[in-house]
Amino acid sequence: MSANQQLPIEDVDRVIEMAWEDRTPFEAIEMQFGLKEKDVIALMRFELKASSFRMWRRRVSGRRTKHQATSKADRFRAPCHR
Repeated sequence: MSANQQLPIEDVDRVIEMAWEDRTPFEAIEMQFGLKEKDVIALMRFELKASSFRMWRRRVSGRRTKHQATSKADRFRAPCHR
């Protein structure tokens, strides 16, 4: 996995953390680390145990909040900031 070998371990840890977060879209990971969704999936497959990877894939598959285009930008803002 070339993307994994290019990232420092701290960045790999942060990508994994962001990938597990429901509110963090794949676009944010791409903007910060330059990894597309397929690269994040490959990194997660390489770094996680098989059962953890399957659990993560079930969790993010079809989740609207993991894709910026399908989630509202102001969904987590306070009403006074909308």
